[in-house]
Amino acid sequence: MTMTTPTPEPMIRLTDIHKTYPNGHVALKGVSLEVAPGDVRVLIGPSGCGKSTLLRCVNLLEQPTSGMVEVGSERFTFTTGGGMPPSRQLERFRTHLGMVFQQFDLFPHMTAAQNVMAGPRIVKGVAKAEAREQALALLAKVGLAEKADVYPRNLSGGQAQRVAIARALAMEPDVILFDEATSALDPELVDEVLKVMRGLAHEGKTMIIVTHEMGFARDVANRVSFMDAGVIAEEGSADDMFGRPQNPRTQSFMSRFHTRDGAH
Repeated sequence: MTMTTPTPEPMIRLTDIHKTYPNGHVALKGVSLEVAPGDVRVLIGPSGCGKSTLLRCVNLLEQPTSGMVEVGSERFTFTTGGGMPPSRQLERFRTHLGMVFQQFDLFPHMTAAQNVMAGPRIVKGVAKAEAREQALALLAKVGLAEKADVYPRNLSGGQAQRVAIARALAMEPDVILFDEATSALDPELVDEVLKVMRGLAHEGKTMIIVTHEMGFARDVANRVSFMDAGVIAEEGSADDMFGRPQNPRTQSFMSRFHTRDGAH
């Protein structure tokens, strides 16, 4: 008798997601995507192809025009002309999702530790002492233990982004979303952020990453989705997508990338 290991239920399932903006721009044209627990899914593609829009639809920072969004046991179905879920339901839903933005978005009047403490204190009602203890541990995890009481204006871009990652982790999310987390950084600061993200991938965190760092994508991704003109044109393992892409559009895109570590 042969034993088979059951395939885990997806942590995230997007079904036929469409997004049309009020000005008529069609950003997403029926995108479907599944991400299993512990997977690192990387979204790549040319600027303006819909990667960030899709990511923002996962945590409903963007409302899909139509389609279904499922994260864990939460499911939302959208139809043309429909509205968003009630705010209380949205808040509960978003506690499952950490988001790291391109521009850090730290509170300027709070220290690094206070930024990390804010979510647990405000949303979860965690006691101040416990929240600070957790914040210090997370800042140490991202290599910033000595910056706990420093304000964002006195941090480098790379340090600020690592604080933002610690802040996302503080909510103990099921999934972490990264929206071009290194694209606003000076080149010499990119590696310190990618090192933290690599560490999270090795820990088995479920992640969806939008990035133009092709070498990093090849190293950490379980699955790579290449987006073009609002659709997923091709997806597969990192080895297949970087070594043997099938779609001519993917081949053309990959051929133009010469990353610092030689991936192209």
